[in-house]
Amino acid sequence: MRRTTRTPPSPLPQRHGVDPVRVRLPATGSWGTVRAHLVERLSGAGAGVVDGMFDAGRIVGADGRPVAADAPFVPGMFVWFHRDLPDEVPVPFPVRVVHRDEHIVVADKPHFLATTPRGGHVAETALARLRRELDLPELTAAHRLDRLTAGLVLFTVRPEERGTYQSLFRDRRIRKEYEAVAPYDPGLALPRTVRSRIVKERGVLTAREVPGEPNAVSRVELVEHREGPGGLARYRLTPATGQTHQLRVHLSALGVPILGDPLYPEVTAPVPAGDFRRPLQLLARSLEFTDPVTGAEHRFRSGRVLAAWASYDRWAAGGNDGPSDGQ
Repeated sequence: MRRTTRTPPSPLPQRHGVDPVRVRLPATGSWGTVRAHLVERLSGAGAGVVDGMFDAGRIVGADGRPVAADAPFVPGMFVWFHRDLPDEVPVPFPVRVVHRDEHIVVADKPHFLATTPRGGHVAETALARLRRELDLPELTAAHRLDRLTAGLVLFTVRPEERGTYQSLFRDRRIRKEYEAVAPYDPGLALPRTVRSRIVKERGVLTAREVPGEPNAVSRVELVEHREGPGGLARYRLTPATGQTHQLRVHLSALGVPILGDPLYPEVTAPVPAGDFRRPLQLLARSLEFTDPVTGAEHRFRSGRVLAAWASYDRWAAGGNDGPSDGQ
């Protein structure tokens, strides 16, 4: 029977709502020291950065004491450290708490704010903000929304319950409804269910549809539209699956790409950091599920209004929306 090694608790506290990095040394390898392994593993940071962290005592073992640079490599050993946080432009819109109890937090995330730390977005994320603002250091995300998508996100208060709530999404026992603003096409027959196979390759910005067994299913409905040249429509989108960029890919394939989408149907030039104009007009409008822990029936709804529908001229001109109108 294979024995599993219990992961020790982190000896380092969070910093700005961000967990320290935990590294477990491999079971086998030719490294003579902990430093040699970390220099290779963190090659993108450079040997000088790793040496500086050792010199400053920032790399610690399970007992919280600094690990020496010449400490021998021990298979299975755990070390922790805090990486230097990237310079981030603050996202000037609040994360609104829709619901909070002893098990879950449901938050209404603004556009431009990442859900969880990733890449260049670390402290400026919904998770890190909520940990700080609600004083819930063990808060975790049960799922993610794209950084450019606004709306409802489910977080779990107790780490041991995270898997239970994640299973709602894995087993499709949660109903998610989105709203989008896109061009109106009178020739597009709706409602319809779109089925296709979507693949997203690591390192490639966009996902794409390919031949094969469908793995992405979306229900698309027309809610209302406005006549005239360049007329817009508001769409209700109900995904049955959760492929990366699924709704954005499907609406683009139907010939009605979501307003403000920098990737579909064509990749546009990156906007400068701090440019919060013309947000993607996609909103996670509602979440509905039976709580797997308490048995309560939940139905949560975002109070945000998509800016292009409220005032297309203002959105097109790049007017920055304040927190009251939800972008």
